[in-house]
Amino acid sequence: MKLPFDPAQLETKQIFFASKDGTKIPMFVTAKKGLVLDGTHPTILTAYGAGGVSITPYFPAEAVPWLEHGGVLAVVNVRGGGEYGEAWHLAGKGRKRQTSLDDFIAAGEALIASKYTSRTHLGAVGVSGGGFLVAAVLMQRPELFGAVTPVQGVHDLLRFQLFGQGAGWQEDFGHPADAGDFAVLRKISPLHNVRAGTKYPAVFVVTSDHDVRVAPLHSYKLAAALQAAQIAPHPIVLRVETDTGHGGSTRISQTIEQESDIYAFFARELGLQL
Repeated sequence: MKLPFDPAQLETKQIFFASKDGTKIPMFVTAKKGLVLDGTHPTILTAYGAGGVSITPYFPAEAVPWLEHGGVLAVVNVRGGGEYGEAWHLAGKGRKRQTSLDDFIAAGEALIASKYTSRTHLGAVGVSGGGFLVAAVLMQRPELFGAVTPVQGVHDLLRFQLFGQGAGWQEDFGHPADAGDFAVLRKISPLHNVRAGTKYPAVFVVTSDHDVRVAPLHSYKLAAALQAAQIAPHPIVLRVETDTGHGGSTRISQTIEQESDIYAFFARELGLQL
């Protein structure tokens, strides 16, 4: 079978970095071989970090043009996932969810310190639990990123149990009706930590109108709050995929359109010349 690209041009390295509490966190970084580490490369950082789900190495075909044109793709195994067993999951579960955020922030800082990229060239994307992750990190460190894309994320952590299948996530996120859990959720809820008069990077909020797992209202409210709060010249955009549910469309044409929009957004905002 002849591939439409040359995989020999690309390489993936696993690197480790220290998180806020000193724990070593693994990250897979994919780029062209021989990449000069000068801090100029548009980089997309992604993670999941919830439910004990392990993000192992995989081949994202949609990322090939990004990589061929000099972009970098980084996948970080933050705590809350299951990459190192149940202890790794528990370290980022419930009232310890901030640990997952700290790991992701440290990953971005490590990419900058290693001169893969710089703040203006660093982007973050996450889906579902990862959508919450990147949105929550955006609220805590808006100056760290040049662009952020939360896809189908849980953004209202004080009322998530009331919509769709949200009640089922309380085991992993915490129970808003519990005073102790509520206090933690309030601190990390993306919607409730949007700050008026803040310079946010470009944000591309993505959702699906028939999503019953993560109701699209989470994305609607976050986009509206960010648009009202933004004082920087960067766009805050909402994309709603129609006739689709959680996880995206079963129609390949819609999937291609959505992935193309996401990569085009990152290319424009992070400076990748296509």
